[in-house]
Amino acid sequence: MNKIIALSALLFINLTVFSQVPEGNSSASIPPTITPTHAGGSKITGYVIDSAFTKAVEFASIALFSKSTNKIVDGTVADDKGMFTMSKVVAGEYRLTVSFVGFTNKSLDIVIENGQDLDLGVINLLSSVKALDEVVVNGQRALVEEKVDRLVYNADRDLSSKGGDASDVLKKVPMLSVDLEGNVSLQGATNIRVLINNKPSSIMAGTVADALKQIPADMIKTVEVITSPSAKYDAEGSGGIINIITKKNTLQGLNLSVDGGLGNRSSVLGLTGNYRKGKLGITLGGNGRFIYNKAQTDLEQSTFLNGNTIRTSQKADAYDSGVFGQYNLGFDYELSKTQTLTGNARFGIRNFNRDQNQVNNVFTNEIASLTTKRDVYSHDLSNSVDLNLDYVKTFKPQQEFSISTQYSQNNLTNNFDANVFDASNTLANRQKNLNLNTNKEYTIQSDYTTPISTNQLFEIGIKGISRQVNSNYQYQFASPTSEYTIDPKRPSGALEYNQNIAAGYLSYTLTTANKYTFKLGGRYEYTDISATTQENGNITIPSYGRFVPSINISKKIGDNTTLKFAYNQRLQRPGLQQLNPNLNLANLPNISKGNPNLKPEITDRVELGLSTYIKKTYLNVTLFTRLNTDDIQQASLRSDTLAGAIVSTFQNIGKEYNYGSNVFATFNISPKWALNLNLDFQYRFIEGLAPDLTGKSVTISNSGWRYGGKIDLQGQLGKGWASSFNFGTRGRDIALQGDRTGFLMYSMGVRKEFSNKKASIGLSAENFLTNGMTFTSNLNSTQFKQSNTQNIYNSSIRLTFSYKIGSMKMFEKKSKSVKNDDVKND
Repeated sequence: MNKIIALSALLFINLTVFSQVPEGNSSASIPPTITPTHAGGSKITGYVIDSAFTKAVEFASIALFSKSTNKIVDGTVADDKGMFTMSKVVAGEYRLTVSFVGFTNKSLDIVIENGQDLDLGVINLLSSVKALDEVVVNGQRALVEEKVDRLVYNADRDLSSKGGDASDVLKKVPMLSVDLEGNVSLQGATNIRVLINNKPSSIMAGTVADALKQIPADMIKTVEVITSPSAKYDAEGSGGIINIITKKNTLQGLNLSVDGGLGNRSSVLGLTGNYRKGKLGITLGGNGRFIYNKAQTDLEQSTFLNGNTIRTSQKADAYDSGVFGQYNLGFDYELSKTQTLTGNARFGIRNFNRDQNQVNNVFTNEIASLTTKRDVYSHDLSNSVDLNLDYVKTFKPQQEFSISTQYSQNNLTNNFDANVFDASNTLANRQKNLNLNTNKEYTIQSDYTTPISTNQLFEIGIKGISRQVNSNYQYQFASPTSEYTIDPKRPSGALEYNQNIAAGYLSYTLTTANKYTFKLGGRYEYTDISATTQENGNITIPSYGRFVPSINISKKIGDNTTLKFAYNQRLQRPGLQQLNPNLNLANLPNISKGNPNLKPEITDRVELGLSTYIKKTYLNVTLFTRLNTDDIQQASLRSDTLAGAIVSTFQNIGKEYNYGSNVFATFNISPKWALNLNLDFQYRFIEGLAPDLTGKSVTISNSGWRYGGKIDLQGQLGKGWASSFNFGTRGRDIALQGDRTGFLMYSMGVRKEFSNKKASIGLSAENFLTNGMTFTSNLNSTQFKQSNTQNIYNSSIRLTFSYKIGSMKMFEKKSKSVKNDDVKND
């Protein structure tokens, strides 16, 4: 593997919002360090760490009490590195209390003298080792939280998604849009990278929509949306990164959890066990999901050739069934107080089948010329494995070294069998497509982080990825009575595609006294590609190197307002399904295939954001612009060998401009009720090459506005009852050659948690006032016109339940993992 690693710099941002906290109840003392300071009050600083594992206690609460009045005079919270600061403290004697859930409170007696700052150094907290059933939580955690570099959606609080899959969860996340086929976009961009627990998964090698069906909603704890990734992340994912965090056990003891759900469209069952004793923790789990649902499409398509118009009118009814499963075995072991070894094995299966009946009526110049019926049985199968082994060494707070490794493999089978009938409903022939794909990845990376001073942080890392993609495809043909043989009229072949990536990055963070935070980062990636097809031999794809800058700046204005600016450059490499040259003829009027000659697309993004608290309301407003060059999109053209058919493939079509805004607000109606509102607007311009009526490539363009909105209401009803309601809509979207109509979705749920906190039962429903939803995709060119209407029967109701056995106690573990963010998904 060729390795060219160039290390460079740019700017990044990190900011912590401070708030007051209540009094603690225990005492201790540490000798402070006193240094000269400015006039107008003194400053108190310190670091809070877990004494057992030498790891920062994130967001610990710090309260300052006057010893003379015993009343609180100031307070703050530590940042995600355990550091805290209080400014403008007047001279006097105080008691400082540090507290956090799961730890014993700690109090320090301190004296502030006029004109002197106080550095308390490291403050160690002891674990309180408190059993879960002894903890009583009043109020509720916010459904949506904003951190310095990302927005966090707390999916475990969303009742209406229980019993569904990951796409049901992502529908509720601000800035994300999920269409009725499960395709995900971030602020209008579909070229996004999806991670699971901060690392890639081989289940994403196919399509994101298919992969999300494998992840039960009940497994998801949070969803993180990162629109401007720093240099530490891979350069891929031009639209940003979505990080799905699943529920992990960080407790001591033994327990077993059973979760399930029954519905008219799907059912789920999951079993998770956790064991932890001393330095060793083991997790074993499995989840299965079963779907059964019908679908219907109406296709109207016309092609224009040699003065003739061939129009195809198709009606198709389908029944979908499938089984999806995930199984995992993980461990973590404390080698010492500062060293941890973690490992994980994840296995996934996908067994999706569609039984579709197609009736095609073909008209030549509006005269009926052919009627056919096709019964098509599609088999979309996969099995995947991800193996991780990671080592972390912590020297002191914020100083850490790690080595992470990963092996991933995904085997995809995308076959279909078709029985073709003539106008008299007599079996005319049989067709079969065999398509086996394999995606393998080997990854190793190393990262080092160290503070330079209390307000500066330096990060450096290197990474290598070796990726192997293989595809074998073949068409077979048979008469009504003969055995299958290779079809001489249909292409058969194979693709071997090897990609090696070497990368390195530098990142520097600076926080100033006037509340500015800068993070400067630079990442260099070198990519070497070799590709061969069975029918055409070697494909010449030049190697390329790319420097990717990243700048993030933050300014805190007053106590409640933060202003952010971000610029980064990203690149998007094509994924397996976009590269696969297999010609998919499951639906003959509407054919698709991949393109192994694809180049990566480049994205430049600028973002300006404002977040503020106004009484009980949190408001976030973002303005952004995004420019894509060598934009990877699906393009369609008329088939000159199969009359009336249209062939769609992926191409680097040209350039794309996006200008938009996203507004998100949380209204805390009461301690137990919150209303979330999300609105987004975007103007999109696309320009690229497409064939004219004669087949000559000409430049065309398309543009238009896109809008969307969501409202989500979450609340607790008392006595263990909770409820939620969600409504969302998405307007018309455009592509280079056409557009797609919008849609709306709504859902609601209610759950009862029993007094022992070990069992719950719930009921949720989605689009329950209608039988289903309809949306239409339109394509237009001088060669053809197409209108494809899909009827999605997504009206559903689910009964969910959960039960927990065993008892666990508070424990904190640390881990590091591989993050591959560099492949484009469909």
